[in-house]
Amino acid sequence: MDVDDTDEPQSDICRVCRCEGTPDKPLFHPCVCTGSIKFVHQDCLVQWLKYSRKEFCELCKHRFAFTPIYSPDMPKRLPIKDIVSGLLASVGKAVRYWFHYTLVTFAWLGVVPLTACRIYRCLFTGSVSSLLTLPLDMLSTENIASDCFHGCFVVACTLCAFISLVWLREQILHGGGPDWLEQDVPGVQQRNILDVGVVNNLVGLGAGGARDGVANQNEDNNGEVVNEGEDEIDEDAGDNGNNAAQDDNNWNPIEWDRAAEELTWERLLGLDGSLVFLEHVFWVVSLNTLFILVFAFCPFHIGHFTMIGMKMENMVESSHFEGLLTTLIGYIVIAFSLVFLYAMCSLVKLKRFRRVLGLCYVVVKVKLLVVIEIGVFPLICGWWLDICSLSMFDAMLKDRKTSFHVAPGTSMFIHWLVGMVYVFYFASFILLLREVLRPGVLWFLRNLNDPEFNPIQEMIHLPVYRHTRRFVASVIIFGSTVLLMLWLPVRVIRKVIPGFLPYNVMLSSDAPVSELSLELLLLQVVLPALLEQGHTRMWLKGLVRGWTQGVAWVLNLRSYLVGDVQLEEHDNVIRGDPPAAAPPPGNQGNNAQNIVPPLQPGAGLGAAHQAMLQGGGPTGFQSYKRPKLFYFRIVLLVILMCITLFSASVVCLIMPVFFGRKLMSLWMGDAKIHELYTAACGLYVCWLMLRVGTVLYNWIPQGTAAILNKLKEWLILALKSLFVAVILMGVVPLLLGLLFELVVVAPLRVSLDQTPVFFPWQDWALGVLHTKIICAVTMMGPQWWLKRVIEQVYNDGLRNMNLKFILYKLCFPVIGVLGMSLSVPYVIARSIVPALGFDFEVQNFVLRRIYPFLLACVVFVFVCVFQARQFKRLYEHIKNDKYLVGQRLVNYDPKRINKRPSASDQTAKT
Repeated sequence: MDVDDTDEPQSDICRVCRCEGTPDKPLFHPCVCTGSIKFVHQDCLVQWLKYSRKEFCELCKHRFAFTPIYSPDMPKRLPIKDIVSGLLASVGKAVRYWFHYTLVTFAWLGVVPLTACRIYRCLFTGSVSSLLTLPLDMLSTENIASDCFHGCFVVACTLCAFISLVWLREQILHGGGPDWLEQDVPGVQQRNILDVGVVNNLVGLGAGGARDGVANQNEDNNGEVVNEGEDEIDEDAGDNGNNAAQDDNNWNPIEWDRAAEELTWERLLGLDGSLVFLEHVFWVVSLNTLFILVFAFCPFHIGHFTMIGMKMENMVESSHFEGLLTTLIGYIVIAFSLVFLYAMCSLVKLKRFRRVLGLCYVVVKVKLLVVIEIGVFPLICGWWLDICSLSMFDAMLKDRKTSFHVAPGTSMFIHWLVGMVYVFYFASFILLLREVLRPGVLWFLRNLNDPEFNPIQEMIHLPVYRHTRRFVASVIIFGSTVLLMLWLPVRVIRKVIPGFLPYNVMLSSDAPVSELSLELLLLQVVLPALLEQGHTRMWLKGLVRGWTQGVAWVLNLRSYLVGDVQLEEHDNVIRGDPPAAAPPPGNQGNNAQNIVPPLQPGAGLGAAHQAMLQGGGPTGFQSYKRPKLFYFRIVLLVILMCITLFSASVVCLIMPVFFGRKLMSLWMGDAKIHELYTAACGLYVCWLMLRVGTVLYNWIPQGTAAILNKLKEWLILALKSLFVAVILMGVVPLLLGLLFELVVVAPLRVSLDQTPVFFPWQDWALGVLHTKIICAVTMMGPQWWLKRVIEQVYNDGLRNMNLKFILYKLCFPVIGVLGMSLSVPYVIARSIVPALGFDFEVQNFVLRRIYPFLLACVVFVFVCVFQARQFKRLYEHIKNDKYLVGQRLVNYDPKRINKRPSASDQTAKT
């Protein structure tokens, strides 16, 4: 209902507490809402705002306004004494915070990494004197910066090891341990021993009901298992009986106690202002020392003694990575030792120690498998790629050997990075093939998009020989692909086109354009813009689909490759799962050799678990029809696939570089150009040709008139895009790069008695990089006019380009600011200074130093404005602390709808 302010309070109620207004608690109408929700008590509204954490009405979206109420004795202006006292209090608070955060920074970035580095160095020195002098080494001031840097790396490694260990524990808790480790639980087959509730129910041997319940589940062998469990419990526990057995089975070696107190990052790091973080620093240092001792020191020395015993220390030292290899060998020895000790404990029936040793072996096995999968395998791929591409760059193996001896760490990292890129793109292509081919064709390759695929669970459950077989198979597949698509095409190209290879990868040092600038421009702008095009993947997918359909039609393998037959009960069809599955009982007739059944419901938990580990299942395959001479057709399919991959590789190695060389020769003449640039240019030309071809292919069926209209629209759009590109990608980067050169580079590199030389191309290339960085920072920053304009241009896109908006809102303001920044100092130095009668030296000094001087002036003005705003906030804060007695809710007034609350109102509300 609509109620006016002149109505009696008894007729109006609060919308929150539903009570009437009183002289002590009057009602207000602070928003646009009317009727029964028009009025509210101030206290009720304040409580609701604290609870909802909002400052506006949830119905009408009107922001509530409060007016401050000051003491009657408040002066019009605060006295100097109050301002000085408030300023000193703020300074004291700032100094206290500065000391605290300095202590926090010194502790986490100084003490922790320094102790970690020097403890690590002390342990691996191998002498007793280093242990005795460790306290003095901690207090030494030599090489503090380098030790802190290396210590940060050590702390990062120990932290990653700790997080990995905790995460592996969670994986074992949720997915269960391997089968041989779960056999320790009596009466349970292939279940998770880490589920304490299940264990408690299964080991209640003292209760007859529980014994009968377990016996009913497996009448054949459960009694024997229970008796064996009782013998083990009696042997381990002595005379404690069933209680001791219960405690023994309840014991879980990886159920670590969790911290009782909920920690936040602020409290953990000391950012909350307390000194509790000093205790955390102590525990981090202790944890670092423990992890260094357990996960680095012990495996290293075990591997070192093993190498000495096997007389292989010289061979390991020649690898330049003796520390890493020795540690890995130590882990391998530890794994074999854990297996041996586990077998010994199984013989003497030491259940607790057997379980601990088994879990330790699982941890070591997963660690070694992760190192092999992430470190060794990409490194092998990288080196194999380099070896197979030596003739493409006219290099020899001894050149790679020499570069490895010069910088072994850099060489290994580059080859590992190249191998990771190769593995990534290979996996991406496999994912694209899965989108085209019938589900089940690539059953022998793991599906990375499968939600049930969990590599860590596979590392935990599958035995080592299975992982070894997979590793060898992966090496063969990836290595054969490199031979087929790199080594063999390079050999053929060198024979057929003798002058085309090798690729030129060396630039002359006398080139007028900076190599670094062009490489930055290429890597930051050109290649990402090409690879981010969605048409590239669409074209590749279309080519794969067309090739698949064509080959399927030629070889009569459409049902196998694409899939077009539904599984029926009496059809002569076959499921697409691996041929290892057996036919069901009772189906041994003529169709038995052609039908592979789905998973039977009674297969049990073991079969389901194995299906989960394989990453497949009934929904992961699709039926298909098997034609005659099926295996012969599959062989022909593989041969055609190899020929296609070889031909595609030859085309990709020739066409981009050929077109790039022809285009670059028009500009650079006969000068040798880095093939990275020619390949990038050729890729863009090929992409543009394909793009134009696809557009014309889609336009031809529409008729001549439609094509002319489309050409007109695209021509106008191309001209607009070219005009905007010239401004935003040509003029703006050039002005920005030249301004950066005048403000930063020239004052630092060129002395006053020398004349700076500017290279426009280099300035433009660096300006492109600076423009990209500025745009990224602007988009991540707060809202202001430049960010709003860039977002609007990005949302409009290329086809909906608003040229007038871009020119007036983006191009002209940016060019105006950059142009004024370049021209005003130059005019001052060349016109005003000579007019005042100064000599040449002063004129030259002003011209060379006016740009950084004006930049310093601008920064100074911004600092002054910022400090003035801070002082104004401090003034309001002092006034509110000393004289503010309350605040009053403001009633809604249509005349004040566009009036914003003042700064004092906002401060009072806060």
